Amino acid sequence: MNQKSHALLRPSHRLLSFFSHYLHWYIGRHFGAIRLANGGRFPTARGPFIMYCNHPSWWDPLAAVVLSRHLLPAADHYGPMDAVALKHYGFLRRLGFFPIETGTRRGAAQFLRAAEEIFSRRDSVLWLTPEGRFTDMRTRPVVFRPGLAALVAKLGNCTLVPVALEYTFWDERLPEILICCGQPIKVSDGREHSTGEWNDRVSAALAETQDELAALAKLRDPAYFETILAGRVGMGGVYEAWKRMVALLTGRQYQASHGSIHRS
Repeated sequence: MNQKSHALLRPSHRLLSFFSHYLHWYIGRHFGAIRLANGGRFPTARGPFIMYCNHPSWWDPLAAVVLSRHLLPAADHYGPMDAVALKHYGFLRRLGFFPIETGTRRGAAQFLRAAEEIFSRRDSVLWLTPEGRFTDMRTRPVVFRPGLAALVAKLGNCTLVPVALEYTFWDERLPEILICCGQPIKVSDGREHSTGEWNDRVSAALAETQDELAALAKLRDPAYFETILAGRVGMGGVYEAWKRMVALLTGRQYQASHGSIHRS
């Protein structure tokens, strides 16, 4: 691939705004909600930020776009993507994705160069899934590819934020997307520790965040979360239409949520 095809494009905020509206509709058709726990942990100071997540599902990048718009709507958000796949979905480059030749030394060099350029730009955020493959949230130990630790060991200053994602069914027909923000890791000089030491630290922080989210998910209570996207609730179809009509004719308030029936 030529140099131009690997140039780092700045995300288009106009396109991201349009895509975000589409995602609210699209995700809302397939999930009951996206809920965020411990969003108050997210640093209020300026970056550079590295947001790194577990990778349980195909839905992860879409959930990350919604989360990024919620946490830092004015920032430029970037994420690596396999160069072959990105070639087929070129519009994603205007959303902040950049190509990497995965599994090669050249790809590792591409990633480090792109990361250095990202952090040279003001108000930029790098999103990573360092496991490098789909992995169940409860798999232990958490095993990372070396890219994240190698990057941190080269940086002079940054903040890392572990983010755990879970997809689960609660009381409704559609599943929930649950997200938990972990304790940020402030790096003043990444060269103070070796790549191996950083790998142990960042993987342990994500495992701790995943354990925390798993415990919250078991409670099945939206009160522990902030709802950042509300999707569909209720049975849907002919049955729900009938229940709505009965409520209208009898003068009762219709409650689509199955969970609200149990709470009442």
